[in-house]
Amino acid sequence: MNANTPAVRILVVDDEDVLRDMLGDALRLSGFEVLEASDGSKALAVLQKEKVDLIVSDVNMPGMDGYEMLSHLRAQGDSTPAIMLTARRERQDVTKGLKLGADDYVTKPFGLEELILRVNAVLRRTMGAASASSKLVCGPVEIIDDLHQVLVDGAEVELSPTEYHLLTVLMENKGKVISRSKLLLEVWDINFDTGTNVVDTYISYLRRKVHTDTYQGIKTVRGIGFQMVEGK
Repeated sequence: MNANTPAVRILVVDDEDVLRDMLGDALRLSGFEVLEASDGSKALAVLQKEKVDLIVSDVNMPGMDGYEMLSHLRAQGDSTPAIMLTARRERQDVTKGLKLGADDYVTKPFGLEELILRVNAVLRRTMGAASASSKLVCGPVEIIDDLHQVLVDGAEVELSPTEYHLLTVLMENKGKVISRSKLLLEVWDINFDTGTNVVDTYISYLRRKVHTDTYQGIKTVRGIGFQMVEGK
């Protein structure tokens, strides 16, 4: 996540203190800012005061349950993305949540890793589309900077910090030829010839990760540097 970008805020709603704390801790460890509420009515009170990017809510809660909370939000015109958590596995329960405007539905028991993947997928669909300035696209390759994610044909690709920075520079200069010296300066903050092939080495790493059978968009311009293009 970009240091200059506010953290993505997630509201966790669950009446079970242990589960709510566990979910909150997992999300914080993944870089999110977390707010908490113990039932639907308390969640609505939080949302009257605070803006969040995603709601992760249990369905079965005393008082106002997750369905009622979601219905209330949608009736007010609040389109905040929501992931519903429930032990109910029946098709009609899933259908009910989705018809009320839930963006995803996770049945218990679930792994924390699975939930984080679902959270990122929903945020990718919503925040990525809503913030064009934080998204770079070149052919099938996308960078969603707010989430610090790289996608190739919609699938997430893991990059090291240096690889991510290098790809960002290439995509920000899409179609332009960038010299090795400029890449050294932009990515490694080196303004002299190192006498090494560090740039070429990292370009090779990137190609292995973002090139596909139908897309090889990182081009070598002999004697000058590199260029990232839309087409093959």
